[in-house]
Amino acid sequence: MLVSVYVPFLVTAALAALVPPIARRLPPRPAAWALVCVALVTAVGWTGSLALLAFTGVAQIPQIAKEGHWSVAVLRAEDPVYLAVAAGSALALATGIVSLGVAAVRQIRRLVRARQECADLPGRTELAVVDDVPLAFAPPGAPGRIVVSRGMLRCLDDDGRAALLAHERAHLAGRHHLFQGFWRLAAALNPLLRPLAAAGGFVLERWADEEAAACVGDRRVVAHAVARAALASAATSRPPALAATGGAVPQRVKALLSPPPARRRLPFAAGGLLLVLCCASLANAASDNDRMLDNAQWAQCALYADTARSWPADREVRPGLHCVDHDRREHGERHL
Repeated sequence: MLVSVYVPFLVTAALAALVPPIARRLPPRPAAWALVCVALVTAVGWTGSLALLAFTGVAQIPQIAKEGHWSVAVLRAEDPVYLAVAAGSALALATGIVSLGVAAVRQIRRLVRARQECADLPGRTELAVVDDVPLAFAPPGAPGRIVVSRGMLRCLDDDGRAALLAHERAHLAGRHHLFQGFWRLAAALNPLLRPLAAAGGFVLERWADEEAAACVGDRRVVAHAVARAALASAATSRPPALAATGGAVPQRVKALLSPPPARRRLPFAAGGLLLVLCCASLANAASDNDRMLDNAQWAQCALYADTARSWPADREVRPGLHCVDHDRREHGERHL
């Protein structure tokens, strides 16, 4: 376990550094799902490794070993984890769990606020036109709405308006707010995944751009609409939702003015192999940890048995010199 328990940390760091720039060049829809898989597996691997390190180190504390009926000497011999490493892992794990809880509460509040905003918008159709500075965004709801200001509509021609609406409609149809929320939660649990969350926002905008281009039938029209919308809303604060003016607009416009990105299998295959390595290492570390505890418990049982045999026959055996599993088996055999 001494080596395999650290592999998920290395895999997480490697994917957090390599995946974001690669995902920006891949077809956006499969890239978004790939980012979800990477965030899920690495977050589980990160948490599991921290938990194993924390438990293995804490289990070497004599008071805890006494309660668990295992041998501290055997644990230290088979897997020496320094108490400082265990304490750091426990602190990182507790911090991540607290941060995840806070992020989850914020995410729930954000969704509730978005649904309330949808309910307060004028009209009951998908499109809500408001009197405001140039803006356009798609707050999620049940169902979501597309909010466009009259100032934004005046900045675009008919084709640009169609492209803008198609872009926002793609956000709602793809339920992109769920992707965004998941990446935020994963980044709260594991700070190394923050680059994935940032890249995910760009990938979602690219996904909506490609859907709008397929709907309108002209990539240049969508590129022109995205650029005009970004320039029109440059002086306004960005809305707290998915919007056509989000992400790195120059890179999005450049991608739209180029042919659609080609499908590539190599990045997905390489990332999949790293994720499999992460899962296999975590499973191996958990198996080694279980075997190590079994050995430590049996060693303690043997110590109890030797002490009991050496105790004088005319005196009572001291309380506590027994093996819980051994007593349970003997108790079961008496009832057979």
